[in-house]
Order: sequence, then C-alpha cells, then structure tokens
Amino acid sequence: MPWFTLQADAIAEAQIQEVAIRLVEEAQARIAPKLDRVLLLPPDLTRAHSGVGRITEWVYQEVMRRNPDAYVRVIPTLGQHVPHTEAENKWMFGSIPNEIILPHDWRKGVSHVGTIPASLVEETTGGVADWEIPVDLNATLMDEKWDLIVNLGHVVPHEVLGFANHNKNYFIGLGGKETICASHIAAAVYGIENNLGCLVTPLRACYNYAEETLLGDLPDVYLQIVMQRDAENRLVTSGLFVGDDLETYLQAARLSREQNITVFEKPVKKMVAVMQPDEFRATWVANKAVYRTRMAIADGGELLIIAPGVERFGEQPEVDALIRKYGYKGTPRTLALYKTEADMQAIPHGVAHLIHGSSEGRFTITYAPGPKISREEIEQVGYAYADAEAMQRRYDPKTMKEGWNTLPDGEEVFYISTPSAGLWATDAKLNNAARRELAAL
Repeated sequence: MPWFTLQADAIAEAQIQEVAIRLVEEAQARIAPKLDRVLLLPPDLTRAHSGVGRITEWVYQEVMRRNPDAYVRVIPTLGQHVPHTEAENKWMFGSIPNEIILPHDWRKGVSHVGTIPASLVEETTGGVADWEIPVDLNATLMDEKWDLIVNLGHVVPHEVLGFANHNKNYFIGLGGKETICASHIAAAVYGIENNLGCLVTPLRACYNYAEETLLGDLPDVYLQIVMQRDAENRLVTSGLFVGDDLETYLQAARLSREQNITVFEKPVKKMVAVMQPDEFRATWVANKAVYRTRMAIADGGELLIIAPGVERFGEQPEVDALIRKYGYKGTPRTLALYKTEADMQAIPHGVAHLIHGSSEGRFTITYAPGPKISREEIEQVGYAYADAEAMQRRYDPKTMKEGWNTLPDGEEVFYISTPSAGLWATDAKLNNAARRELAAL
C-alpha cells in the first residue's frame, strides 16, 4: 500500500509542497536515516505542465535542509529524448544547481542489469512478440551507492504502458538503446489501441517483473501525480500518491483512468490539438496528439495538430532520418520493411514510432509546424500540411474552449489544449473486448 495519499478536486500549491516535505520525512524514517546520497528522477520537460519540476525542487530543498552536506544528483528521465539545456533546467527545476542535473546517455551511459525473458514477453503479448528484453539502465543509477532514490512523475494515459510513470522512469526514462528498442517494438506489434488506458499492459507487466527481480534492492520511493480539469478547464492537481510498491501506481492510474479519459458515444469528425512550443519540438513527442485522440476520431475524419515549436521529426539524427525516409504510412507497410531494411532493424524503437504515428489510412493527420519544417517535408512523411499562423488565427486559443466549439462559419470541432494530459476514445473502442488487463500478473 502507498505510504500516504492526498486527493481533492484541486490540491493547493501549499499542500503539494507539504507532500514533498512529508515524502522526505517519511523516507528518512523508513529508508535513509542519513540522507547522505540522494538521487532524484523526475520526467523531462515534456511533462513540465504537471508541475513536477517545482515538486522536484521542493524535495531537493527539503533534503538539503535536513542534511546540508548531502550529495544530491538529479537525472531527468529522458529516455532517448534530447537532453535539456541549462536554460531548460532552470525553467523546469528552478533553484536546483545545473551542475548536479545530469543528462541520461541512452547509448553509452548504461550498465547491463539483466534480462526480461522471451517467455514472459510472449505470454503477456499473447504470442505476437517473442523476444527477450535486455535490461540496460543508467550507470549512475546502478553503479553508484544511493541512500534514497525518489521517482517523481505524472500518471496519465500512455500509448506503450497504458499509463505513464512509475517504473517507466527506470526502463524507458533511464533505459539503454537495446532496452528501449526491444520494448517499444513489442508494444507496437501488440497494438497501440490495446495499450492506451489499460492499468497493466504486456510491457508494464514485464517491467513489473523486472523491477521485482532485478531492482528489488534499490532504496526507492515513488511520488505519483494525477491531474484533472477544473470547472474553468484549467489543469489542476487532483491526486498525489507516495509509496514504494505497485499499488501506489495502481491507485494513481485508477484515478487517472477516472479523470483523464473522455468517452464519446460516437466518433468525432474533427479534432484540433495544440502542442505547446516550449515542450514539443519534434513530431517524436508532439505525436502524443495522435496517440491520445486516435480512438475517438471517425473514419474519414481529421486531426489537426497545431505545433508551432516543432522543428524536426526525430529527437535523434538517425531517428529523424528514419522518419523522413519511411514516413508514418501504416503498420503493414512498416512491418514489411522492418523485415528487410537494415536501418530499420538498427533502431526498432523508431519503427515502433512510425507505427504509433500513423492513422493507418483511417483519418487525416494535418500538421501545422514551426517555420523550420516545410510543406514538402510534412507531406513526405504522410501527413497533410497547414500553416501554423493561419491555424492559430482560425483556432485562437484565446477564444476556443476545451471541448466542442462551433466556429462562425459553422465548422464544429473538438478542441484539446493539452493532449498529453489525457485520452479521448469512443465507448466502443475503450471497452473493446480484445483489450486485456494484466493486473493479475
């Protein structure tokens, strides 16, 4: 069971700070009396809207108040995302010194920990994936001695793990290339719409096994954040869950499932999603708009993504090149090419991304990116193009309201200002009998 929880329609900032302080207090009593060496593991800036950067800062300040000589390090759980700049660290983590915030190097900065057996991958995915998943994790995490490890993050519907955070921080956020690649392609072939909004997906079940068998000695605790929209459609914190077990995640995920999934009786013809320019600079992360809305969009419908900060496709040069070469053009084509193309086989997580980012020809995905990406580049990867400035004038955030809007010319659209904070689906797709919960595993 969790150490403690706090739930309310909207949790005030002062209460959130009290939770951060109490976490350190209880961790000192339960795990780390001296707090000499402390590792903080927050998400990267694509989760900044959750306020987790400020919470990380409060945890850091409380550790230092209790032990001014503490050796503290912060590793944003980047996975394969681009490391933060010093300015981005300051924007997200405030007063935490930049020199103690370490970038995760998913290629060279990992140590081998063990393996998730192929038999478990096959069992959980119903046989569609049958390969082992090597577990390579950040070397600073695994090779140094820590008195306390604090995982912080936003629990929200997720395309690979059903819901984000918890041990995702380890196996994806601090994972090595082979771990991330084998994991993502397994989740992709299982099916993105079979994962979204499930408490325990096949990959989550595999990670739970790996955490229990390979990471059981880590002195860690989780702080899980859940958010919802208030009466004024503002994102507010509605749940904080602190503990060191799976139930801490499950309680947070159950609340997220209740508060962060919008269910429609019939499919939506057009959705407009906005991706904030200070958080989303590549389709690799901005495609959360695709993932979180695809189960709601009607056949022949349209998803318009207004993403003025997007300036590239991949977070890494080789992934960017892969996306430009093959595009988001459907699962059958992508998997067929994966069997024969060496550049695809070298980065399977990129192949998984191509699958996740395709509408499978079922609806149109229209991108309105920043000026560094042209119409030709967008159309080459299989998307339609729109001008970002024109789309921001037509769908002005100052006048659009969250949810249904009817424009002066009669166009009706469903508007989403923060797609990464939720999931939108029809009742038929969300409650499809083919979707399995593996919570018993």
